[in-house]
Amino acid sequence: MVKRASSNKPCDSTPVPLAPDASATDFAKLAWAIAHPARVQIVRLLIGRKACVCGDIVAQLPLAQSTVSQHLKILKESGLIEGEVDGPKVCYCINHERLARLKTLIAEL
Repeated sequence: MVKRASSNKPCDSTPVPLAPDASATDFAKLAWAIAHPARVQIVRLLIGRKACVCGDIVAQLPLAQSTVSQHLKILKESGLIEGEVDGPKVCYCINHERLARLKTLIAEL
């Protein structure tokens, strides 16, 4: 725990006006997508590969196939990953533009 120096001054409660910021919504969507350790692992796995079939991702995680599929759905909805149907399989890859956008938004905090 960090101990603050005591002060007789109260906290500044002056309202700070915030301008509308469309990037906040985008940031929240991307942050939600990586807000689970399994999704972070999936993103890391896909960054290191050109593409990956769902079964390969399942083999790398200690999770049921249905759980991995749900995480993939969330990542796909955010745009961080893309999925392409290849016969009976879905092949996933990282969306490097969206990943770069996430990195930029984090850096701008």
